[in-house]
Amino acid sequence: MLSHFQFKSLFENKNMPGWQFSFYFKRQKFSGIYHQDGSVEWAGVNPEKEDETDLIKQLHELMLFHVYDNQR
Repeated sequence: MLSHFQFKSLFENKNMPGWQFSFYFKRQKFSGIYHQDGSVEWAGVNPEKEDETDLIKQLHELMLFHVYDNQR
């Protein structure tokens, strides 16, 4: 499970899609860019392959909740 999730818009115009994110998983910090199409661009350290799919799924759910559900 990831912890200390944070995100912010890449652009001053918050209506433009694209977000920077960071979180901790297994005591290691991960960060990157979450694109509008749901793709993830890791910055720095990539998660191990066996964890990556699950982390992207959790990240997608968090972004849906924090970004898209709050726009209604």
